[in-house]
Amino acid sequence: MCKRLGVSTSGYYEWRARPPSQRSINDRVMTEHIRQIHKMSDETYGRARVQAELRDMGFCVNHKRIERLMKLANLQGVSRRRGYVVTTQRDRHAKAAPDLVKRQFTATGINQLWVADMTYVPTWVGFLYLAVVVDAYHRLHHLQRQHPANTGAHRGRCRAPAHHTRTRTASGAG
Repeated sequence: MCKRLGVSTSGYYEWRARPPSQRSINDRVMTEHIRQIHKMSDETYGRARVQAELRDMGFCVNHKRIERLMKLANLQGVSRRRGYVVTTQRDRHAKAAPDLVKRQFTATGINQLWVADMTYVPTWVGFLYLAVVVDAYHRLHHLQRQHPANTGAHRGRCRAPAHHTRTRTASGAG
C-alpha cells in the first residue's frame, strides 16, 4: 500500500503514531458545537444561522470554516428560497390564445365573465396544483360592498386585517 501511495513504510507508521494536531482537535470540538446547534434547530439552520449562534456563544469563527465543517459532517440547512420551477412547456411556434376580454375584467351582471387562474404550491411531498374559477361580477361586487364581517354579524369568520393609512402634509409630517 505504501508503494502505491508513494510513501515510505516508516513515514506511514510515524504519521499514524502522531498525536492529533491542535487544529484537528479544535475542528472536532467546533464540529460538535455545530452538530448541537443544528440539532437544536431541528436540522434547519444553515451556515449563517449556525455562525450567529456560535457568535452568541462567544466563538469567533470564519464562515468558510463553518461551511467546511458542516460539509464534512454532512450537515445542511433548509433553504426558504424557492427554486425556479418550469410548470409550462410552451411550444414556441404555436399561436398565443386570443385575449377575448381585451384585459377588461369588469362585468355588469352575473355569468357574463368568468376568470380563471392556476398556480402551484410547493409542499414537503411535492407540488400541489390549485385552480380557481370565479365569476368576475361576484368578485368585483364583493370587493365593492361592505363585508358582513365588518358589521359584527358574522363573528369568528376570517377577514382581512384593517389597514390604517396616514396622510402626509406638504412638510412630510403625518
